[in-house]
Amino acid sequence: MASEPGRLRHRLTVALIAGGLVGLGGVIGIAANVGTEKKVTTVNAPTTAAAAPVDPHVAAGAHDFVQFACAQCHGEQGRGGIAPGVPPLISVAKTLTPPELRSIIDHGLGESTNPTKPYMPVWGAVMSETQVSDLIAYLRAGLPRVPTAEPPPLPQRQGIAVEGAALYDRYGCINCHGPNGLGGVPNPQAPDKTIPPLSGADFRKEFNTDAKITAVIRSGSVIGRSPIVSMPHWGGIIREQQLQALVAYLKTLK
Repeated sequence: MASEPGRLRHRLTVALIAGGLVGLGGVIGIAANVGTEKKVTTVNAPTTAAAAPVDPHVAAGAHDFVQFACAQCHGEQGRGGIAPGVPPLISVAKTLTPPELRSIIDHGLGESTNPTKPYMPVWGAVMSETQVSDLIAYLRAGLPRVPTAEPPPLPQRQGIAVEGAALYDRYGCINCHGPNGLGGVPNPQAPDKTIPPLSGADFRKEFNTDAKITAVIRSGSVIGRSPIVSMPHWGGIIREQQLQALVAYLKTLK
């Protein structure tokens, strides 16, 4: 039987050999990694191409085209196809001179006394000279697509009155009848000198049924002497379901 000192020397020898092997493995590992360059792959985030600059007057005109509901009769980007008798602006805008376009915008065009045909409203008392000039610049530029110059989206499955509120903006009613139908937009040639509100006791008394409200939207309204701000004939342009939504919204007003 080996003595205690002998066993101790044996264990020490084994430990030294094992330690040497571990150390050798470490040295080999270090040597293997010397000169090896770690490769890092960088993934670039996708970039969005910047929108091309747009002439400020053309851009402003594109937003005016939306704000004053031109697209609702003349079609998106003036392509037409909305109703018979309403020309596509993309084909006629460049054939008319700026003074001719200004005259049409300021004084309207069509048969104001015939509710069966579309009638372009008189914008002279509503739009500023700058807005008309910008709109003409947009028309003469060929009605290009301009980012964010789009009608407000129509809410879906949120109730008919909510849809009507969006249509009130989309069809430009707000430009003449004001927010919440409060009116107040000047109409100098009309008896009361303003465009009538679509809310309040007088409106409720005169238009006391859904049928009466729908009828005036369809046929439009021309009150007073020319030149006058006139409500266009929306019959044949605004669908029946949308008419009902507009009426539902107007009935929520004060």
